[in-house]
Amino acid sequence: MSAEADPTAGEFYGLKKLEHSLPASWYYDPAQYALELERVWYRNWVYLGRADTIAEPGSYRTFTVGTQPVLVVRDEAGALRAFFNTCRHRGAMLCPEPAGRLPARTITCPYHAWSYRLNGELARIPSAGRPHHIDTDGTRLYTIPLKDWKGFLYANLGDSGKGLSENFNANTETVAHWPLEDLVVGHRLSKRIQCNWKIFWENYNECLHCPNVHPGLSSLVPIYRRGIMEERDDPNWRAHAAKAEPAYKGGLRSDAATWSIDGRSLGHEFPGLTAEERRLGYHYMTSMPSHYLVAHVDHVRSSRILPLGPEETELSIEWLFPHATLADKNVDIRKAWEFSAQVMAEDGAVCELNQRGLRSQRHAHGLLMPEEYDVFRLHQWLRAELARS
Repeated sequence: MSAEADPTAGEFYGLKKLEHSLPASWYYDPAQYALELERVWYRNWVYLGRADTIAEPGSYRTFTVGTQPVLVVRDEAGALRAFFNTCRHRGAMLCPEPAGRLPARTITCPYHAWSYRLNGELARIPSAGRPHHIDTDGTRLYTIPLKDWKGFLYANLGDSGKGLSENFNANTETVAHWPLEDLVVGHRLSKRIQCNWKIFWENYNECLHCPNVHPGLSSLVPIYRRGIMEERDDPNWRAHAAKAEPAYKGGLRSDAATWSIDGRSLGHEFPGLTAEERRLGYHYMTSMPSHYLVAHVDHVRSSRILPLGPEETELSIEWLFPHATLADKNVDIRKAWEFSAQVMAEDGAVCELNQRGLRSQRHAHGLLMPEEYDVFRLHQWLRAELARS
């Protein structure tokens, strides 16, 4: 898109002209949902979970992406492999549990007992009849490309050839100073919210709602209290350019160091952060369509978004800490996770309100305010994905 055609171009970040939101039906129509599964979720790298949750050879986890069953196992050599969780015999699900340890280091179908090695090769068929009917070249488990990025596992169900780096919106550098691969999950939370997956991402990409919906967060991050996320979201930002206060430059309030109930750090901070990274106090990394991180001076929050239906989304959140934090009996990590869990609960509630209102037969589409430029970019990204051959 040329600068002239881009309504977000220029020193002021906001939209320069009226933009419509997506058609309302795109948030509940089953046919649209199926199209988005095929062209977005099955052709992009989707975040599954942390690699260290599948720690030992023979251990596994299962996932569902859209309608697709996924199995991730660690083989005898310690490598992680991903397959469709589907037997090559008649298609039964191989591992129905969310996680476990495979006996005898083989994957055995619970229906007819076909078994597979951990590299996906067919190992044994118990039937004594007609062994010559089996073409072993066509009986491997269906392989899914899997990549480990700093301890976070991503799968590409469509094997589209799209590079993993294309998922990160070119902002992995924002968390380059955090030792992500060395962190440990200290708390997990999973919830279902009754809204389309796009509604959650729209909410994530704007802060117009923050003063009304997030009083605690808006107190901690003063610029959010103004309904904006960045200094140049304000069309009059030049008038405030000399002001160093967080309400104009972003960052935490003066007495705070992290996202927690009282704003205080948990004590074991990451040593490699710059002074500016500490001043700001929160750094986002986004991997569409399924994952984002928020990195703080003492912990990192990882959120996974998966679609469950046209009007239902699963949100899985993990709070990651240094080993020293979790080993320190004097540290109460609840101060960190309870704060952001409250923010997420507030987001979930308004996302559900948004979904319920979209069913109005008079509402064809919405209108985007200037501050919603990242919502506009999200819509442009989605349209490009749907149009991609």
